[in-house]
Amino acid sequence: MSKRLQVILSDEEYEELQMVSSSVGMTVSEWVRQALRKVRRDRSLLAEDGKIAAVRAAAQHEFPTGDLDLMLDEIETGYLK
Repeated sequence: MSKRLQVILSDEEYEELQMVSSSVGMTVSEWVRQALRKVRRDRSLLAEDGKIAAVRAAAQHEFPTGDLDLMLDEIETGYLK
């Protein structure tokens, strides 16, 4: 299903959009749709980059760890108490 979006622009803004869109052979509507898709995609990629950076930063730290089987046994023992 499609939705209609109404955006109010000044005459100058609209004229600029008309010039830009016609210079690439698009209607104003198509140019705006593509611009919105690009911004949404770029924001999504930035969010992913931030998550990846956080994981990489965390991987740089060295913290003491225990034996996994021992830790799981201790957790199970705690449940039984």
